[in-house]
This record gives sequence, structure tokens and C-alpha cells, in this order.
Amino acid sequence: MRGTSFDAVIIGAGVIGAATAFELSKRGWKTLNLDKAHAAGVGPTAASCAIVRAHYSTWDGVAMAYENFHYWDDWADYLGFEDELGLATYHRSGTVLFKGADRHWEKVVEQFDAIGVPYEDWDTATLQERIPRYSTSAFWPPSRPEDDDSWDQPSGDLAGAIYTPGSGYVSDPQLATHNLQRAAEHNGAEFRFNEEVVEIRRAKGAVTGVALTGGAEIEAPVVVNVAGPWSFLVNRMAGVEETMRIKTRALRHEVHHIPAPAGFDYEHTGMHTSDGDQAIYFRPEVGNHILVGSEDPDCDPKLWIEDPDTFDREVSEAQWKAQVYRVARRIPDLKIPHERKGVVDLYDVSDDWIPIYDRSDLDGFYMAIGTSGNQFKNAGGVGHLMAELIAACQGGHDHDSDPVRLRARYTGLELNAGFYSRNREINPNSSFSVNG
Repeated sequence: MRGTSFDAVIIGAGVIGAATAFELSKRGWKTLNLDKAHAAGVGPTAASCAIVRAHYSTWDGVAMAYENFHYWDDWADYLGFEDELGLATYHRSGTVLFKGADRHWEKVVEQFDAIGVPYEDWDTATLQERIPRYSTSAFWPPSRPEDDDSWDQPSGDLAGAIYTPGSGYVSDPQLATHNLQRAAEHNGAEFRFNEEVVEIRRAKGAVTGVALTGGAEIEAPVVVNVAGPWSFLVNRMAGVEETMRIKTRALRHEVHHIPAPAGFDYEHTGMHTSDGDQAIYFRPEVGNHILVGSEDPDCDPKLWIEDPDTFDREVSEAQWKAQVYRVARRIPDLKIPHERKGVVDLYDVSDDWIPIYDRSDLDGFYMAIGTSGNQFKNAGGVGHLMAELIAACQGGHDHDSDPVRLRARYTGLELNAGFYSRNREINPNSSFSVNG
């Protein structure tokens, strides 16, 4: 007979939900992940570009991302358990961040220096020497093929690039999530699929558990919302959305796949590239393909989704052209294919594109949401943060007035969980965009 009482119920079995279960279960908590999908990591996690990079514009963003370089480098030892499907592979391709007219790189370098992230500062000649396939022309500001100025001549050259050798990408994000699931189960965690939460049960201002479709009830003094694009609906179910200063929404997003040029072994020698000059990013993909996504410039329309169960999953001609044509300007010998290929899914976006990792005004109800398509890289560190936060708050700590601080497992940096507060002001230093 399946249990009906747990220390914590986690709504969602994507990569961060699975990581939270793993970290809590390591601390002796009896956890249950519920997901209406048929397996762990098959929703938006599977569609993630799974890029591991550290070029954020805030100290806290860089510190968390750099810490998670080490989780991926140490993946097998971190898990401590061998998945029967094998372990996800971390490809340490390195990241090239162009020095564009947006000057985002200057904020990044300031944080790299403060934290100690290893990097190389390339001038334009070095960029040309290291990646001769790339054009170093500057195309700022970003535009779309249908814009009148889209085909203007370049305005000059990029100033160079910042290269971080420790970054890269995970080629199978779903497998990485399965790894975390199996490691959590090894510690006693439970996962149930094809189960939909329809009620957050509460009494006297605190969580008492959840109810499922069909009427089944699960008792738990802790419920964690890790529902991804459905997070805002779960918050409404819990009655906490209106008590939060920062909220989340679901955003439709496309990434596209194009064959690399003949003779360019991009799959094995290519680097993850952040081309802020054109507001795109791209990385190697299996089959010697280039995976390209948008960094969400103002010129790209945003389609906010009210019902995450119903949205257009077909690659659109307009966005495919916008992203693929931008890559073709950066890689001049790229041949644009006739067939459109890509993945369409949803981001869970907060008001300032910075996640919410926090408690709520409902005692026992916690949130790891607003991950904006870029927090896959931070799953291990976020699981650690959430476990420490939940344990502290359940132990009586007043996180709202005295934010929980924790020592990062690998780098030893002190991380302030208050940075991710639901009640923060909009962070003006956010890039308000995503880079995988």
C-alpha cells in the first residue's frame, strides 16, 4: 500500500524538483514528488538547452552558477549512486561571451574578478585566431529579418570576447534528472507520476498536505512548489500569489537546430557562444548540429501563456528565420536549411527573470520557481539551498527578517538565500533575459 503521509511533498519532478528531493532525502526527510507527466524530467526540463555558464550580471547569480560548475564536474561522486541508465555527460566546451555594444560583459568580468571565476580576456585578433569560422563584425542592435534595418552593413568589429574554460553543457537533461531521481530514491524518496495536485490543503494558516485528481489525499507539513510553468497556478491554489511582490508567468519559447557547415566539427570542437550583439546564444548539439536560442531582445515578441497545458508547439517560421539568420551572420559559411527543426516549450519567468527560492506567507509552503529556462545548470546547488532553507524555517527561523545564509559545498562561498526572496524589489541589475 502506498504511503499517504510524508515529511514533504514536492510538486514537480523536473531537474530542480528531483534535486530538492535528493537533498532533503540525504538529510533524512521522507519525501514524495508528484508529477502529472509520465516520468521525471520529461516536461520543460527535457527541452532545456542545459547550458552551464556563469556570465550573470549580479554577484549572487555568478556565485551560484560558478558553484554549480563543480557539481557537474563531480556528478558521479555527488550522486553517490549509479543509475541503471548511466550518468549524464557534462561537456566542458567552454563559453565565449562576446564583448558587444550592450557592455553586459563588463558587469560579468567585475563579478568574475570578485568571485574568482577563471576566464581569459580575448581581444578581436585572439577571437579571430581561436574561432576563425566566426565573423567578428558588430551587428548591434538586434533586429529581425522583416525589419528595414536588418540587412544594414556591420557597424564595425566586436571588441573581443570573454572565455570561461570551465563552462559547457549537458547533452541529456532528462537523463540528468533521472540520475537525481534514482539517487533520491536510494535515500528513501518516492516519486509518483501521472498524478495531478488539485488542492493545497491547509488549516490554521499552515499546509497540511495536498489532494489529487480522484480524491486521494496526501498529508505533509511541507509542500514545495517546483511546478515550472504551472507554478503560478499552484501558488493561486495555495492562496499565496497575491501576497508576493514578485510573481511568475509562463512564456512560450523556441530553440532551433541547424546543421553545422561542412568541414566544421562543431559537435566536438565548438564552444557555447553568447552573442549578445545579436541577442542569441548557441551551442553544439548531437549530429554536428548547432542549437540556437534567443536572448529575448525587445525586438522579439513575447507570447505569455495563460494555460500551460495548451499552447502552440509548432516551430514558427518568423522566429526560426530570426534566430537562424542571426547565426548565419555570425558563421558566414552556414547554409540555411529548407526544413525548420527545433523545440518549443515554456519558460517559468519571474518579474525580473531571477528565480524565487523562498518560503511563502502560508507556513510550510515553499517555492523553487521562476527559473526562466536558465536554472538547469544550478539544480544541485538549488536543491542544497532549498533543503537548508526548508530545514531552517521548519525549525523556527524567521527567514523573512533574517535571510538564511549557507556555505556553498564546493567553492565555500557564502550564499544569501534572501537574494531570491518573493518580496524583493525588481532587481535593476538583472539582464531580463535568458541564455540557456
